[in-house]
Amino acid sequence: MKKILILGAAGQIGSELIPFLRNIYGDTNVIASDLHKNLPCDVLESGPFEILDALDAKSMNDLVSKYKIDTIFNLVAVLSAKGENDPVLAWKINMGALFNALEISRQTKGAVFTPSSIGAFGKNTPQDQTPQDTIMRPGTIYGISKVAAELLGDYYHNKFGVDARGLRYPGIISNVTLPGGGTTDYAVEIYYEALQNRSYTSNLAAGTYLDMMYMPDALRAAVELMECDPAKLIHRNCFNVTAMSFDPEGIAASIRKVMPDFRLDYKVDPIKQAIAESWPNSMDDSAARAEWNWAPQYDLEKMTADMFEKLSIKLGKQI
Repeated sequence: MKKILILGAAGQIGSELIPFLRNIYGDTNVIASDLHKNLPCDVLESGPFEILDALDAKSMNDLVSKYKIDTIFNLVAVLSAKGENDPVLAWKINMGALFNALEISRQTKGAVFTPSSIGAFGKNTPQDQTPQDTIMRPGTIYGISKVAAELLGDYYHNKFGVDARGLRYPGIISNVTLPGGGTTDYAVEIYYEALQNRSYTSNLAAGTYLDMMYMPDALRAAVELMECDPAKLIHRNCFNVTAMSFDPEGIAASIRKVMPDFRLDYKVDPIKQAIAESWPNSMDDSAARAEWNWAPQYDLEKMTADMFEKLSIKLGKQI
């Protein structure tokens, strides 16, 4: 049975990955960690939680030894929009946590999962059906750190045999946790505002297409990749994965199918818009499909239906 340590457990992915992994591997075999206990009580009480600064290599090593960890899910990150406000801090956090996880795993012969992102691409990358292997010249410190993380994971695998793996996630949409400063945040916020106000003001312009994925698919993709026979993997740390591509008008059209009076307005954030325009409209995820049988289960319509079902209960609002 795996013994898993989650770094950055209180973030958007981590808060849902904890119960997902505990359901598979057992409550006591999944150790959550973060700087603060900003997690729902049921998540905190379902298994071990440790306060950890992922930049503190000794403390991380002590936890790995204490729990006999063999797999680290490194979810520590300063996201795209927030990273532009403090590039030095973003680089320090995004690379420091990963380096510690890889170096400790080199010593323990363990495995590391680190998500990459569509943010790793840039303006010179083909924007439609972006290839698995292509030019990558991102224009944000977040994207630069993600390219470096992919390369560092490959280096630790090729040089030291660390079982490092990763996914290039698109924007991730969740009904549980609010986003934390990313360029694709609007695709989560729009559902909350639809239920609460029947309107939303988008900070991205009409026609700004981006790849997206519903959280259940994102969690499943991570586990399926980590459970895959390593002999089948060619692109270990940088698999394109996606489920859908849409612009603000597309998601609004999906909402109007169940809420006909929904109104979409625009107040474009120039920083987020510039970042979004440097990212792919859609990705080619054929490598993931070929190497470990990736296939999403949610499209836009199915996701919208599930988001409204879950958020109606959560917010106490009816469509």
